[in-house]
Amino acid sequence: MFTAAFTKSALKKALKKQFITVNDVVATSATYIYGGEHIQLTIKENTTPKRTLIFKLKVLFEDDYLAVIHKPAGILVSGNCFKTVAAALIQNLQKSTLSDRCTPQPIHRLDYATTGILLVGKTSSSIRALNQVFKDRAITKTYYAVTIGNMETNGNITTMIDGKPSHSKYTLCQSVASKRFGTLNLVQLNPLTGRRHQLRKHLSSIGNPILGDKDYGVEPLILNGKGMYLHAFSLQFTHPFTKEALYIIDDLPKRFKKMFKSC
Repeated sequence: MFTAAFTKSALKKALKKQFITVNDVVATSATYIYGGEHIQLTIKENTTPKRTLIFKLKVLFEDDYLAVIHKPAGILVSGNCFKTVAAALIQNLQKSTLSDRCTPQPIHRLDYATTGILLVGKTSSSIRALNQVFKDRAITKTYYAVTIGNMETNGNITTMIDGKPSHSKYTLCQSVASKRFGTLNLVQLNPLTGRRHQLRKHLSSIGNPILGDKDYGVEPLILNGKGMYLHAFSLQFTHPFTKEALYIIDDLPKRFKKMFKSC
């Protein structure tokens, strides 16, 4: 013989998510079980509408295998939160026609405050192949930043990051005088390794932090409320499937051009 007993609190919790009958009568928190009753549990269909992220992304290139998009400032690439670039990809990209299509996934990351070009895989095989491209360093990434202070015309920075070798190259493009910061520079950057916050840490290590960098800037010179002046400008690589040589550019933001008229 089947016997069961429910406390009132347990039954109330159960009734919120599911439908219980005892001898074909809907149970309540006042229902007692003596033994021998026919108890039936029916799980209610979840009719609560899910929130939908509506976020328009600019698509710079797309085919069945991959896509390249512009990442705006002030949004995470991915993570455990509602608003991310990863969550917005499916509504902004065309569905792949290939058999191993999957939910589009970013291949690399850009910081929350960084703008610019972001590579996305649209199939399982392309995600694996593009990750290998990064692992083999068979992709050229170019960034632009606005830095503070006097700089050499060009340089190599090899400061260790988190105990690991790292290497960035920079070229000074233009400098302007600033009452608050002394000198501001438009700098082209090429990271040859991929450490976390590499460009920000490297520039800070030579005394030329990126304008607006609250983590690695110098306290009196931190620019609050204006964002960080770091932009992922271009990607150059060979398409792993079509073998096409791709060179994709995401033009400099207007605030860069406003500061450096001839850039």
